[in-house]
Amino acid sequence: MENDDYTPEQVQAMQQDMWASMNVNELADLTHALNRSVGWWNEYDEMPEKYRKHFIAGKLALVHSEVSEGLEGFRKGLMDDHLPHRPMVEVEMADAIIRILDLAGAMDLDLGGAIAEKLYYNTQRPDHKLENREKDGGKSL
Repeated sequence: MENDDYTPEQVQAMQQDMWASMNVNELADLTHALNRSVGWWNEYDEMPEKYRKHFIAGKLALVHSEVSEGLEGFRKGLMDDHLPHRPMVEVEMADAIIRILDLAGAMDLDLGGAIAEKLYYNTQRPDHKLENREKDGGKSL
């Protein structure tokens, strides 16, 4: 089959399948490249170095906004406005992760390695063990 023989829907499905098979750091690089390609980082590139930390802080704050939108969707049992076949909480969680991946790509962070290490660390934490969480004063949430 020639490339011209694929429908736009088939191309989209192939692209989504390819992206779904990427590791976290590859997704961070891809997300950041996509966001750069549409200009989300132009302001950062043009500003003096001393102000860039505030730009990054603003990007981190936007992660909060996505999580808050997800909470509202969950509380109200809403479906998403843009992807109406998906629950709003699911789409807003995806948005939060996309913003995190974009930042990780921009900052050249090893997010995949950090996630793996943190997951393991959490398995060893006394305050994460069920018997300690069930005690008076233990973590319940």
